[in-house]
This record gives sequence, structure tokens and C-alpha cells, in this order.
Amino acid sequence: MVYGGEGLSRVDGEVVFTPFVLSGEVVEVERSGSRKQAQRAKVLKVLEPSHDRAEPECPYFMKCGGCQYQHASYVAQLRFKREILAETLRRVGKIEFDPEKIEVVASDPFGYRNRVQLHFEGGRVGYREAKSRKLIAIEQCPISSPKINEAIGRLVRMARDRRWPNFLESLELFTDERSVQWNVLETARPVAKHFFEWLMEEVPGTVLGPLEYAVNHDDFVVSGQSFFQVNRFLLPQLSQVAVGSAKGGLAWDLYAGVGLFSLPLGRRFERVKAVEGGKSAAADLKANARRARLGVEAIQAQTEAFLMESVGPGKDKPDFVLADPPRSGLEKSVAEKLVAVASAEVVVVACDPATLARDLVVLGAGYEIAEVTLVDLFPQTFHIESVVRLRRR
Repeated sequence: MVYGGEGLSRVDGEVVFTPFVLSGEVVEVERSGSRKQAQRAKVLKVLEPSHDRAEPECPYFMKCGGCQYQHASYVAQLRFKREILAETLRRVGKIEFDPEKIEVVASDPFGYRNRVQLHFEGGRVGYREAKSRKLIAIEQCPISSPKINEAIGRLVRMARDRRWPNFLESLELFTDERSVQWNVLETARPVAKHFFEWLMEEVPGTVLGPLEYAVNHDDFVVSGQSFFQVNRFLLPQLSQVAVGSAKGGLAWDLYAGVGLFSLPLGRRFERVKAVEGGKSAAADLKANARRARLGVEAIQAQTEAFLMESVGPGKDKPDFVLADPPRSGLEKSVAEKLVAVASAEVVVVACDPATLARDLVVLGAGYEIAEVTLVDLFPQTFHIESVVRLRRR
């Protein structure tokens, strides 16, 4: 099994990637395309199934592009992800780390998503097919929360109503299971106010502004354009794993978002500098820090610019650095600055194993890996969220 959710096999010296298969299975496939030095195939028949094979719970699985692993038991999914993470560290970063030593934080495998993007076409509601713009009409989504599924049911009915704005192409839903926030993603022209009033009538808990999301001891204001993690079950555990037992005088929280880690750090450190480049998230971060009344200084800046100003002789040196970059990972200049900072501990929260491995190579000039934890924020999918704790050499 390889990152992306496919199975890798070799036939007559050729590498073949096939989705919806499992390790050890014998399958009949047909070629569906090619890429450099590899063939792609689709399954026609499973001749010898794996003991890990499971019956998918979703009627749209293998059509909808959202899930890749519903044909595997959840125990097997976690095993694949741990092995893939270790293999990627070894292949990309030449970093040897025993997969058995990767800690795993499991999730409830269904009903976990608090945010989805829905598309609309010809009175239908759904998701996109994998690697396609084709719409797969749905009436429910097993990996999404009960509140989102309630909203999907209402939207399916509303989209068939003559009042539905046919120029509306996609909406994003975000919920804390009490309120539902709506964000227009794609539309041919502005959506009238009365459409949102209609939503408020049809979907209980609809809010038109920021949503307040409670995690552990904190309430976070989250605006429509601000990033927030999607697994409603593992938010507390992700925060606990990332922050750990760190404490001291000064901590930096880089790529801080709305402050998911900043506020817990504020209870363990005398001062926290929380850095966020996005305008919307930075505004939420400032509001959340102000309300929490902790020693958290919210700074709107790109991480690289902040480090340029903050690293050097005479500058305050942090005892602890936490970085939660986007999928593209740390820029090389950022990783090099973190080596120069030489704080006692650095934690990297990563959602892409390949960019994580690349970043760890640079950070390896000053730090060594102490712990790797796989926090499974995305069951049924190939996505891997990991938390790596580094200690100064």
C-alpha cells in the first residue's frame, strides 16, 4: 500500500498502481492509463481477498472521490498508514524510524468530519468523482457528523425546490454539532440574502457569521475563511499530543491558525508568540487570545518574515517551538532558521509525509527525532496527520 490509497504491484517488470486493493490480494485488473515509469489499472475482480477486506459502509464508495480505504478494516487502515509514514521517511529523507515505534491515536472511523464541501448541479447535491469534475449525487455521508448529514438531507430537498439558486455551484458546511456555518465557494453570481434566510428556516442552528467551537477548556471563534481541523473527535487529543508536557518562559506557535495550540501553550508558558499569516485566521487568533486572558501575543505575519525579525543576537530565544504548516510544509529558509534558533524542543504537525520527511532532513542539522505520533484525523482516506517531537542535539 502506498501514499494516495493505491496498491503497488509489479507485472513483468512494470510497476502498476491500482486503487481499492489490499496487500497480499490476487486481483484481476485492466490498464486504465499510465504515468512515467508506471502503469495505472482498475480492479475487475478480487480473486483472492485479504483478511483485512471489509464491506464499505458508504453506497457511494469507489465513485465519490472522498474515501480510499472503506474496503479495509479500520485496524488495517492504521497499520497501512503507520507503515507508509515510516517508508516515506526512509525513502524521501533517508530517515530510519521503526514503524512499531510510531504511536497511533485512533479515531471513531465514521461520523467524524465537522466540515464538508458540497457541489450542486441540476437539482442534485453531491461530491466530485475522484480526479474529475463529475458530480456524484448523495443523500448522506457516513464519515460526516450527524449535524452535517441532517443538513445534507435538507439540502437535497431544497435543491429540487424552484426557489433554489441554480447558479450556486458549491457550499462549505462547518459545524460544532449545535450550529452550522455556511460559506459560498463557487457561484456564477452573488447569492441573495433571502437564500440564507431560507437556510435558517430549513436547517436548525444555521449561523451567518463566525462559529464558536469548544475544545477542552477553550472556545474558539472561527470565521468562514479560517482553517480549523476537521475531526471533531480528535481535536483534544491532537492538542495534547502536540503540546505535550512542554512548559517554560517563551513558546512560539508558528502557522497558529485561530489558536488551537496557542491557548493551551498559554497555560504552560509565561509568554506565547502566536504567528499567523492569513488575514481571517489572524483576526480570529487575536480575538481568541484576548478572550482567554492568557499571555498569548497574536501576530499577523508570514512565518518566514517573523523569523527574520526574531532570530539573531540579542533576540529572545524560545524554549519551545510548535509549527503546524500547510500541506506544502516548511519552507527551507524557515527550517534553517529553526535550526539557528536552537530551542530545546521543536514540534512539527504535518499532513503530508513527503514534505515532512524533506523538512526533517533540514531540521536534522540541529535536532533529533524523539517521538513520532500518527493522529488519524482522516479515517477511510489516505491522508496522514503526524506529530513529530524533536529535541536539540
